Amino acid sequence: MSIINGALYVVATPIGNLADMSQRAIEVLDGVALIAAEDTRHSGKLLHHFGIKSPTIALHDHNERDASRAIVVRLQAGEAVALISDAGTPLISDPGYHLVAQARAAGCQVVPVPGASALLAALSASGLPSDRFVFEGFLPPKAGGRTARLEQLKGELRTLVFYEAPHRIEASIAAMAAVLGADRPAVIARELTKTYETIHGDTLAGLSSWLAADANQQRGEFVVVVGGAVPESQLVDAEAERVLRLLLDEMSLRQAAGLAAKITGVKKNLLYQFALDLSR
Repeated sequence: MSIINGALYVVATPIGNLADMSQRAIEVLDGVALIAAEDTRHSGKLLHHFGIKSPTIALHDHNERDASRAIVVRLQAGEAVALISDAGTPLISDPGYHLVAQARAAGCQVVPVPGASALLAALSASGLPSDRFVFEGFLPPKAGGRTARLEQLKGELRTLVFYEAPHRIEASIAAMAAVLGADRPAVIARELTKTYETIHGDTLAGLSSWLAADANQQRGEFVVVVGGAVPESQLVDAEAERVLRLLLDEMSLRQAAGLAAKITGVKKNLLYQFALDLSR
């Protein structure tokens, strides 16, 4: 394949299993003038495995802004550069945003070379709704910040996807159970594509107990997929729905919701919203 002069290639690399490295990714990395890597020592092992000899430069959280400016100068001079992270797709909870933003602002072409992504791998195997989801990355490391963020997400109807570190996985799952609800369905995906890959689903309370019972399950890299909140309109039971439907035949929507609330004890606002959904 031909490498585009002055292009920045955003290259996905395996998250564990080296067989997931695409032929295109190998050809791009072998053909560019420079590879910007999150950790050159870590990526050096990958590059050596595939016989890639392109020079590397470190681009991480602490030097990204300055390093990006120097890389953009090289792009503008016509050199092709590849961006990789330690594993998976760059920029997804990894460095690279500032480089891509600066490159685009300078008019340089940015070319994605797709491949492995831990969040998508976990979501695809979770069995939870995947048509609409929210990726939250890592929760705040401190308990107070973690709880506050989960409180903000408590009513989110879409599936939630998180990354988590091994030393915080127990505390995070416990916090999710406390804030989002112990019965909320969730899946822990651990060490994806690696030897000890584990994909385990249960309620959040069940997952908390599972982790506590086996220290081996607290090791590695984690993706946590959590089912979204149940819409309040779905919390109307069959009897309340029957009463509401009967009343809607005789009176206005607002009156029916108010009277049904008095009869059934279900909140008026909940019944009103449910009636609106029925009318649609």
